[in-house]
Amino acid sequence: MENEPAHGVQWLSAIFALNKGTTKTSAQDTTKNWVALKKRKVSAGFISETRHQITMSKDFTFAIKSICFDEDYRPSDNTRITTNFANLARGSSRRENLRNTLRMIDNRFNALAHWDNPKGDRYAVNLEIISVEINIDGERNGNTLPLIEILKTNILDRKSGERIEGIAGNNFSSYVRDYDFSVLLLEHNKNQPEFSTPDNFGDLHGKLFKCFVSSDTYKRNFKKQPVICLSVSTSRTYHRTANRHPVLGVEYQQDEYSLTDEYFQKMGLKVRYFMPPNSVAPLAFYFSGDLLGDYSSLELIGTISTMDTFQKIYRPEIYNANSAAGESYQPSLKHQDFSLTRIVYDREERSRLAIEQGKFVEKNFIKPYQAILEQWSANYAL
Repeated sequence: MENEPAHGVQWLSAIFALNKGTTKTSAQDTTKNWVALKKRKVSAGFISETRHQITMSKDFTFAIKSICFDEDYRPSDNTRITTNFANLARGSSRRENLRNTLRMIDNRFNALAHWDNPKGDRYAVNLEIISVEINIDGERNGNTLPLIEILKTNILDRKSGERIEGIAGNNFSSYVRDYDFSVLLLEHNKNQPEFSTPDNFGDLHGKLFKCFVSSDTYKRNFKKQPVICLSVSTSRTYHRTANRHPVLGVEYQQDEYSLTDEYFQKMGLKVRYFMPPNSVAPLAFYFSGDLLGDYSSLELIGTISTMDTFQKIYRPEIYNANSAAGESYQPSLKHQDFSLTRIVYDREERSRLAIEQGKFVEKNFIKPYQAILEQWSANYAL
């Protein structure tokens, strides 16, 4: 991947498609487009790919593609349509949504990177949407499926003219995760007196993620391991500690991991919770190395400013609350004392589409390749 964002990248091997001129998309629509595109002989230009053997007759490739997230962004035909950035970029308010979001990110970055920045306008954050595709059969038939989407930050220093590479990860969207949480987990707990998780829940997803991150494809395109930054769980209580980082802020801890924490642990990721300066709630940072030692202050600020902004938009009850988290804090989406941003976001549609896309992945990825995936997962080791 070049340092400059890939403006206008054309993703030709489309699977998911948004209805033109509408703001609603169904699983049936995406299935029709996937079937239609399977019949077309198109070759997708991508940054790089790497192949991993599954059986003597089956293998798969990872392909990475990139598109710039700016005020002109329109969701690609094969973007995971439940992602927050795709949700923001549809409808009549799309351009205003994007412009306001990007302005919020820049303002947050400059507020945190305040040294040698007297006017608060030294830095700008450029974002790339990174899409990872998987092809179970290698290059023989072109049956690709989107696997995950992440964000990559790049920081422009207007004073020096330097472009600083940021962190990959940040937001995290996954088709298999949609299936696990929105299909498999719901079916498993249907009509059950107590909540539980299926056997080996998250194992396949975790191994696919670890395989991708350890691949030559990832290493050729990204200098450092990813950091994923999400909301804290509404089912857990977090306790403030005395530990304070100059950029990440005050650290919180909890007594018991959430289901999401355990799921990400199977991806090879640890978690720490920090409430950055001038934030009102802690963020969950998932990483594999040393969060405090492996990344520079500007790299961490790029992630904080990006994800703090997204959380204010789609979880304002927690991250745009009118009072900050105290020493003991349990987040709640029922909290009423909060402020709305001027950005239009459809949270209900996002939840509905996660179920539809989870079922789509079950039909077109999990079930057709179940035996292959189970064999690969059972034998996979880094």
